[in-house]
Amino acid sequence: MSTLVMGILNTTPDSFADGGMHFRIEDALRRADEMIAEGVDIIDIGGESTKPGAERISEDEERSRVIPVISELVKKEVALSIDTTRSTIAKEAIKLGVEYVNDVSGGLADEKMYKVIAENPKVQYIAMHWRAHSKNMQEHANYADVVKEVKEELENRVESAIAAGVNPDQLIIDPGIGFSKLAEHNWELLRNLDRLALLGYPILIGASRKRFLGELTGSSNTEDREAASIAITAMVAKQSIWAVRTHSVKPHKDAIATVNSLAKGRVST
Repeated sequence: MSTLVMGILNTTPDSFADGGMHFRIEDALRRADEMIAEGVDIIDIGGESTKPGAERISEDEERSRVIPVISELVKKEVALSIDTTRSTIAKEAIKLGVEYVNDVSGGLADEKMYKVIAENPKVQYIAMHWRAHSKNMQEHANYADVVKEVKEELENRVESAIAAGVNPDQLIIDPGIGFSKLAEHNWELLRNLDRLALLGYPILIGASRKRFLGELTGSSNTEDREAASIAITAMVAKQSIWAVRTHSVKPHKDAIATVNSLAKGRVST
């Protein structure tokens, strides 16, 4: 199966790469149309910034940012994901027609999340590796063996979800690149995705334009990290990773198509 591209749609004023650009509903819908035209597979809609140091917003504020956008986008021919740690927001989004719940806390932030997923067996649930909310998550970036510990903690999340009634076929895992991790931790995880794949679940990778790529490229401008982001997409596509979560769409679709064509032993023209 070809690696999918999950396009990021941040309806926030403060996300690290595109904060404020799609805060107004008309701007969010315009950006969604652009991604659809470029062949996006899934649009991931988030109303709360999870960048390091970010403060939490209220449930009502998150709802006001994402539900109107979802209500419009369900009318279009594209799969939708809700990026939330709140079971209430996930439940409302699912009722509107969202097919994926992308929970960066893996169920740790809201004990009712697994119940919502279990009650909606057609929904796919992405459980990310997580140790704390954004405000102080980097205080928890301490590992003796980051791959081993992330694998074990993700396995714990998966087991907890299944124990709560979630069907294993609903589950997707995410190592949480940049969440409670330093640059060296991110690189070590990306080098060892085969070890995480031993858990037996599809994997989502969200490395797009993140700070560790800025450290590599020497750029504080997030758009200047795009080439590095595309390189990671090409690498994980070669390993048949389920999906990448990205800020741009077409360059990543092109990178994946190139990897797939090379794997067939020919380059299409």
